[in-house]
Amino acid sequence: MNARRAGRVAVSAAAIAMTVALGGASIAPAVDEAPPGATAPVAAPVPSAGVPSPRVSSPGVGAGAEDPARAAEYWLDEYGIRTAWQTTRGKGSTIAIIDTGIGRSPVEFAGAVAGGADFSGVGASDGRMPVGAVDANHGSWVASLAASRGTGAGTGMIGVAPEAQLLSISIGFGASSSVPFVQQVADAMRWAVDHDADIINLSFTTNTLSWDPLWDDAFQYAFDHDVVVIVAAGNKGSGTDEVGAPATIPGVLTVGGVNRAGAASEEASTQGITIGISAPSEELLGVSADGQLVVWNGTSGAAPIVAGIAALVRSAHPELDADNVINRIIRTAKPAAGATRTPDPNYGYGLVDAAAAVTANVASVSSSPLGMTLTEWVRLYRRADVAPAPQPTATASVPDLPAADRADVRSPLLPNADSLRYGTVPLMAGTLAAILVALGVTAAARRIRSERAPRTPSRPSKEYFHL
Repeated sequence: MNARRAGRVAVSAAAIAMTVALGGASIAPAVDEAPPGATAPVAAPVPSAGVPSPRVSSPGVGAGAEDPARAAEYWLDEYGIRTAWQTTRGKGSTIAIIDTGIGRSPVEFAGAVAGGADFSGVGASDGRMPVGAVDANHGSWVASLAASRGTGAGTGMIGVAPEAQLLSISIGFGASSSVPFVQQVADAMRWAVDHDADIINLSFTTNTLSWDPLWDDAFQYAFDHDVVVIVAAGNKGSGTDEVGAPATIPGVLTVGGVNRAGAASEEASTQGITIGISAPSEELLGVSADGQLVVWNGTSGAAPIVAGIAALVRSAHPELDADNVINRIIRTAKPAAGATRTPDPNYGYGLVDAAAAVTANVASVSSSPLGMTLTEWVRLYRRADVAPAPQPTATASVPDLPAADRADVRSPLLPNADSLRYGTVPLMAGTLAAILVALGVTAAARRIRSERAPRTPSRPSKEYFHL
């Protein structure tokens, strides 16, 4: 299973424009990173971002001026997040970030991380030590979009659900860990569910539609425990032409990416029929593990924006199950101008709208609004139904067996009916016939010899001889 980075961080002309929005802080151009090699035994997934060049912390904010970091977070207003905050800021919800770990030092995460664990085998036991030489900051960038707290009143980067709790679950991509990647993810998901996650965010992808059977049980475990699973769709700029697992697993909410204009991103997104919703994936901010702020692109960033909105919905409507949380998100989406149908392979059901997802009247559903469930998929494509074998009971009876054939014991030298019928009688008849034939042949032979022999005239008797 050859996996690709689901997104990338790029600082281009748009990022240079962001320098002005960020109060003149310098941002050095970043180089697009080639995806790392696939080294995991079954899959070598990679996160949906490359390595951006960091910028210095936000400069001081003058009286009456908006903090430059907050001003750069255009999605807060354009996607109804600030409006949704009038109802809830995510309190009571827990988002599990299964990624490379959330850094300990950034003030933006103070009070946000409720717990964590490591499944890479090389990280810290609490999941707070970033894993990987290349992707170490990725988990922090993702977490900051979902639920960072800012640096003070109205300052610093703030997440979509700033009062939700985070779980920092560290895994390793590619060569970062010797533990098989599918095993890391499966164990991480179970841990997240067992530690009260309401939402699980997976900002990585693979370059294959299929997935290891080990994920069947892990994802089903999350669904059975009413957890909303949010997955990044992947990015064309990183070599992902179409969505790959885990975005293809039935039941997950797959997030595609759009640019500032709301059009499907050419580089920082991909396409596929499993995309359920779209969110910003370009000109995003992220807090690195060391506290520096970066500009990055990728559906790795679009996914935690939607995960934060899911936390807002769960906080405002604690009575809703996971299916209805997803249903509110997709049914209240804004139509995408470039969509040709609904759902669309580039946009899913449209552009996410946090305010509508939290406050709109939406009819409830009794099953997954995304179609086939994982249980159905496994039944149809992974294994066929087999009728259970009948089990014995205490009252079960076994019918009597027929009596065995009896064989008379006798000497093999004495005749029996079969030997007489099939041996003695035929032999006698055959012998008699042979004798008769032999006698007949002998008599015929004598007659023939006698007829061929010369005859001698006989003398007449004196009484009858005349002169």
